[in-house]
Order: sequence, then C-alpha cells, then structure tokens
Amino acid sequence: MSTQPSQDRIIIFDTTLRDGEQSPGATLNGDEKLTIARQLARLGVDIIEAGFPFASSGDFEAVQKIAQAVGTEAGPVICGLARATRQDIETAAAALKPAVRKRIHTFIATSDIHMEFKLRKTRQEVLAIAEEMVAYAKSFTPDVEFSPEDAGRSDPQFLYAVLERAIAAGATTVNIPDTVGYTTPAEFGGLIRGIKENVPNIDQAIISVHGHNDLGLAVANFLEAVKNGARQLECTINGIGERAGNAALEELVMALHVRRQYFNPFLGRPPESEKPLANIDTRQIYKTSRLVSNLTGMFVQPNKAIVGANAFAHESGIHQDGVLKHKLTYEIMDAQSIGLTDNQIVLGKHSGRNAFRTRLKELGYELLDQDLNRAFLRFKELADKKKEITDWDIEAIVNDETQQAPEHFRLELVQVSSGNHSRPTATVTLRTPDGQELTDAAIGTGPIDAVYKAVNRVVDLPNQLIEFSVQSVTAGIDAIGEVTIRLKQGDRIFSGHAANTDIVVASTHAYLNALNRLYDAALEYDKPLHSQLGEPAVVTASAATKA
Repeated sequence: MSTQPSQDRIIIFDTTLRDGEQSPGATLNGDEKLTIARQLARLGVDIIEAGFPFASSGDFEAVQKIAQAVGTEAGPVICGLARATRQDIETAAAALKPAVRKRIHTFIATSDIHMEFKLRKTRQEVLAIAEEMVAYAKSFTPDVEFSPEDAGRSDPQFLYAVLERAIAAGATTVNIPDTVGYTTPAEFGGLIRGIKENVPNIDQAIISVHGHNDLGLAVANFLEAVKNGARQLECTINGIGERAGNAALEELVMALHVRRQYFNPFLGRPPESEKPLANIDTRQIYKTSRLVSNLTGMFVQPNKAIVGANAFAHESGIHQDGVLKHKLTYEIMDAQSIGLTDNQIVLGKHSGRNAFRTRLKELGYELLDQDLNRAFLRFKELADKKKEITDWDIEAIVNDETQQAPEHFRLELVQVSSGNHSRPTATVTLRTPDGQELTDAAIGTGPIDAVYKAVNRVVDLPNQLIEFSVQSVTAGIDAIGEVTIRLKQGDRIFSGHAANTDIVVASTHAYLNALNRLYDAALEYDKPLHSQLGEPAVVTASAATKA
C-alpha cells in the first residue's frame, strides 16, 4: 500500500514515544505509551514512531500493542526504528505486523566522526550497508524511511551519494537529521536545498527533517527546511527528547497555521489559501501537551510557547488594555484554537453520572466504565469543596484517575501536623503488595518531607528525590494542585503525578505513584532494586507497625 502523499502539505511525524522517551526520567510503560498513541491519533499526526522494537522486550510489546490498537485503516502510519542491521529490521517488522499501514525507519551514521569512532567503517562500507538494509526493510513493507545519522555534519557529496543509493534501494522517505543540534537555519536550509539539487532521484522520495534543540534553533531550522523542500517534520510533544529535546510539534504546527500566508507559496499554493498546511486538529494540542507532561513527569515551563501557562496571559497594563479592546492587538492566535478554554461547566454536586459522561465526551474523553466511575466519584468529592468547577478541573481529575501506575502500594491514610512553632510530623498508613497494612510516622523539615520520610520507613525502596514541582490547575484558594515528582534509583528515573485540592494528599499520591513505577519496573525487567538482594523488591516492617 502506498503512503506517498502529495508535496503540497506538511507531514507530521511524531517521535514522542521514541526519541521523546529518551529524555532522562521520561520512561513510559506500555499502557502509558498506548494512551499517548491514542491521543496522537486524535491530534491527527500522520505517522507515530512508536519505539525502537529491538531495544527491549518492553519496547517491542509497546510497538506491537500500538500497531494493533492505533494502526487501523483510518489511523496513522505506525513506524518502528531499526539500525541498519538484519536483526533490528526483522524485529521491527514483527512488532509492526498488526498495523494496517506500517513503516520501518532504518538508519546509519554518515559523518566522518561517527564512521571513524562509532561505526569504525569506511565510506564504501556504509554505502553498501545503507543500500542493502533499505532493500531488506523494503521486503517487509513498501514504506521505508532512511536516515543518514549526523547528516548535519556529514560531507555533502558523500551524503548525496548515500541518499541516492538509499532511494534506489526503495526508501520512500529520506530523513535529514541534525543529530546534535549544531546547524543554524541558513545552514540547514542550504543543506536541504543542496539535496534537492544534487540527488538525481530525490523526486522519488519525501524529504524529512529531524533536529535537536541544543542551541535553541530546532523549530527555526525546520521552518527554513520547509522553505527549501522538506515536507515531513519529525517532532515531539512539548519538544521533549534527548539532551535539550527535539523540535516541538505544537510550535511547528502553530507557526505553519498562523503564518500560512507566508509559507503557502513555498508549497506551491496561492498566498491567500486558507487550506491547512498540516492535517492536525489544533484543538487537541493543549490536551495532548498536558497528557504527555503528566505521564512523563516533565513539567512544561510557564513561558513555553503555545502550551505554557503564560502563553496567553497578559500582565502589562498596556497589553491588557489592548487585548480588552481588540484581541489581535497582542494575540496572534486564539487560545481556543489549541483547545484552551475558560468555560465553566454547569455541573454540580447534584449532577448525575450521565451528565458527567456527556461533558467528558464534549471535552474529547471516552472513558471505560471503570475509569468513569473513579473519575465521577472524584468529581462529586470536588463538587463538595469547590463552588465553581472548570473544564480544567475535570481534565485534571480524568488525567489523575486514568494515568496512574499499578497500585502495589496503596495509601490508606496520611495525616500531618506542622506550624511555625512545631516540628512537622506525618503519619502514613499503606497497604503493601502482600496485603499488609503498615503504619509509621516521621519528622521532617516540612510536612511533605515528613510524609516522604514516613513512607520510606514503610516502603524499603531506596531512591533519591531529584525533582518536586507543584502547580495550580486554576486560580483561587480552592484550586486543584497538581504535583509532579521524579525519583532516581541507580541510573533510572521514575516520575509520579497526582492532583488534589489538598496539596499534602496530592504530594503523597505522586510519591507513591513514582514508587509503584519503580517497583513495577523491577518486576517487569526482573532486576533487583538492591545490589545486595536477589529479589525485585523488599518491603520491610522492621520500623513499622501493623495497623
């Protein structure tokens, strides 16, 4: 089945689940990846790079699950990454098999520094491998993408030769990565232009770009690449990814949306054309951003373009006056265009389950009965505490209830005592995986520190808390607070997220959420959490008392 689109639009290739997951601490389990993949499909991305199947059994299973659940006839192309080796390609093909439309993305480095020190191969060897492995991938699927890794620092003449051979072998997309975020917009645009002018068979493939944000230039580089012939953009939600991250999908899409009259001629369209340049439902952008942030534990900075909390806020009196008189004075896009609304819902504590479900559907959420029941109970609890409930509150509830790790350790009680003339003390009661109910108490520098120390006395999972952040979902003293934390255990990082009107409760749940992920990872990968122990995890009651 051909997946070759026309050249008058931009293809959005999302790599949040592959390159984005390489962000330190952004490790996702299979269910979380599937949740994000479903939302990416609703967002309207053309291609989902679901993972690197050969990297681990967990990655293989996640790609396979996404291929089956999301890779439908009406869904996006599902892509798997593979090094230019037979084993990698075979594994990717097996994982992608359930997808109706599938793509194998294979790569090999082409810069002199990578070939000499990483691959230890000559140019001729790399040429031969690229050609052979693209042809091999083609035997599994007609849709094959080839990437010359570190193209931005490769010799242009050699790069042209590799691309020509890859296309001749069957590559339908050739991706030009700025692997280390080194190039500037003019250089990157010139690189794409050079490929268009010097690769004889380039008209047989789509030119794609992949870039990192080490110098803060990834989005600018991509937009310049579009002007010079690139038609596929490889990006991630919130710009997450290795080191400084990737080009941010939301920034690219909205730049093309807001400035389409400028970009139209570069795609052969009349400047006045109102036809979207990409097949993205921009109203899903904010929701997708929040989902990825919550599941990865990676906080979105307030001044982040498009999806940051301050993106549509105006502090300056002059700006406020202008916006009140006419939005376009200081706003170049409507907040509603990315799915951001200030709507107050009319539901209250007397509202029924059906009305709640209907509102969730209006917001774009389709929940299973079990998840709906939990979210509805949380909604009723919140309605007893807050006079006004916003759509943001509902989204926080839904995200909190549907995105939690398995509850190996469950909170039964948390109680704190603190003040300016007292020592912060916390008591917690937890139910452990073997069904025990354990209680302990601790003193800390503050109430949350005391809670975490008490939890650690019950749960013997050594870790280092490396990040703790709190943000309010809405304004007001009764606002829901969202807590995101990150724990480090060895060389692995685990995130936790929770929301509650009580920030101490939210903090406790977030910590347990991260601990449960840590415990779950030990069970999944069968690796001991203690170097001196052979079992996945140990829960001790030596410092705890049964409740």
